[in-house]
Amino acid sequence: MTGANPGAAPDDLRPWTEHELSQARCIVRRLQQRIVKAVQQRKWRKVRALQHLLTHARSAKILAVLRVTENDGKNTPGVDGVTWKTPAAKRDAVAALQQRGYRPQPLRRCYIPKKNGKLRPLGIPTMQDRAMQALYLQALDPVAETVGDPHSYGFRPARSCADALEQCHIVLANSRASEWVLEGDIQACFDRISHEWLLAYVPLERAILRKWLEAGYLERTVWHPTEAGTPQGGIISPVLANLALDGLQARLARAFPRTRAGCARVNLIRYADDFVITGRSREQLETQVRPLVEKFLAERGLNLSPEKTIITHVKEGFDFLGQTIRRFGKKVLCRPSHRSVRLFYDGVRQVIRKHRHVDPATLIQLLNPKIEGWARYHRHASSKKVFQRIDNLLFGLVWRWARRRHPRKNRRWVAARYFTTVGGDHWVFHGWEPRARGEPRHCFLASARSVRIIRHVKVRCELNAYAPEWSGYLARRRSLPGAHSYPVLAESAIQETARIMREPARPAP
Repeated sequence: MTGANPGAAPDDLRPWTEHELSQARCIVRRLQQRIVKAVQQRKWRKVRALQHLLTHARSAKILAVLRVTENDGKNTPGVDGVTWKTPAAKRDAVAALQQRGYRPQPLRRCYIPKKNGKLRPLGIPTMQDRAMQALYLQALDPVAETVGDPHSYGFRPARSCADALEQCHIVLANSRASEWVLEGDIQACFDRISHEWLLAYVPLERAILRKWLEAGYLERTVWHPTEAGTPQGGIISPVLANLALDGLQARLARAFPRTRAGCARVNLIRYADDFVITGRSREQLETQVRPLVEKFLAERGLNLSPEKTIITHVKEGFDFLGQTIRRFGKKVLCRPSHRSVRLFYDGVRQVIRKHRHVDPATLIQLLNPKIEGWARYHRHASSKKVFQRIDNLLFGLVWRWARRRHPRKNRRWVAARYFTTVGGDHWVFHGWEPRARGEPRHCFLASARSVRIIRHVKVRCELNAYAPEWSGYLARRRSLPGAHSYPVLAESAIQETARIMREPARPAP
């Protein structure tokens, strides 16, 4: 067929055509925009009516099934062992998403290791329950975005860790900024949120939400009830946790209003259940701010972690989202934390140890995504010296890997075999990747210091990704260089990016 895409799957191998998906996205988008408008006008009966309309629409069901069959957990079954892999199974799943008679199955309990060596419980719902949660999430997320805290950046569309870290830099770099910081951590947040509070305040169909919360979990074929918390593994759980924590910023603003100079001395920056609060003194944070936060959390069945909740001076520095924020003289710098560097180094070392006998090209394919991903995450901080240190550590690892493979060869022979010169650097680890057709491809180990340091332009705190008046702002932000990838930007491009982001939002045409 003329003009057909040779790499596209045939229509009989896809559950829906591109036209059907595009039409479904448009219908769901319009309903979500109407929900946002109704929430802004505080018409809660209309909100419930629109949510009911969306959750019963076939377009929303198609997008829900599409989401759970294309994410990373699409091949992980629940307690029933069922996955949807064929187009026929996906089409049948859309027809089976019915609210009448729906009864969720228990979660499959498993454990994943945490950074501190402990195990984190994870509940895996069935594909049917995941799709139902994804369906209702489309109706709940617009409400959560409209009523959410402006400086909450975790699990929200068009927001990221870089925005939260940049907000920390903004509030601490001010000449009149507070110099004390309360590092807050909620103890087992997802496991202890009160079911009564969720059922009373979450704007979602109460019968469906109650079934999810009380479904329980199976561990070694034994059913256990869930009396509190939301399942870590459910699609809708992050939004439920955000709704439970929203309102803390407004309560702090009422208790500690802005000064006459217009500067707020008490600022909250939150990413999921991790947050920092600035204050003018240790006494203020200990005697006024912390009791207010503890009272706010107690209403939701939560409490602060005694070990992880500490108060520090900005000159001593504190860790937040993998970076250390610290004041040096009159400057506030953000750098990759020692813990983040150590975890990254240990992860790379484990990969090299497990693959002692692979060829250099295979080892490069395993390491490059880790190196590039870690460097790109920290590229918005003052990371140049840390990147150089990382490259030196990586060289030591691959050099020992190469020497171990050839214990009887001298250093000159090993260097000539595994290292080459690229752009003046004479110690670039390289290999040859074989191809089914053509000559082998020359590949090189990624370098952290080759990632350009670029200042992140923070998203506007009042952004609502579902409101139509912000569509122009989001389109301009997505069209900027580096929105989807990480190309090298010139200084003029950085200044132009900052100028465009400071422009006020324009209404959609």
